[in-house]
Amino acid sequence: MRTTTTGAYDLSPLYRSFVGLDRMAGLIDAATAQAGSNTSYPPYNVVRLSDDAYRIELAVAGFSDADLSIESEQNRLTVTGNIDDKSANDELDYLHRGIAERGFERRFQLADHVFVKDAQLANGLLTISLERELPEALKPRRIEIGSAARGEKLITSKTGGKRKAA
Repeated sequence: MRTTTTGAYDLSPLYRSFVGLDRMAGLIDAATAQAGSNTSYPPYNVVRLSDDAYRIELAVAGFSDADLSIESEQNRLTVTGNIDDKSANDELDYLHRGIAERGFERRFQLADHVFVKDAQLANGLLTISLERELPEALKPRRIEIGSAARGEKLITSKTGGKRKAA
């Protein structure tokens, strides 16, 4: 692992260890790039409600539901906000303008099988509910072990018959 001239970590030497896990290496690169971008708007929380339920809360004061867009595509959740109607506010004489009404795009990397359940906007807080839905094939299952009665061995003869060993 080396540090580049921009101060970011160069993880390319580790890729040779990620045989078949190139997607994970790409996620690590994306996470380090996003951490270095230093964007903090809008502020957000990520809450784990249970093992399979999560919630993302974004503070979007001044945005209506028409100004917000939520898209989910291939393990990536993108929340975009754009306020178009600023002409009415331009006529006002603000003494202090502290509410940020600028556009934004916030991306979240979702784990496999995590899907958006719903989204609500109330009191300037956008709440996105997420749920992990594992397919039946990936869920743990109990395997019954079959065996002969205790102390008995089954012996197969050359003719195909089975008998108990003495």
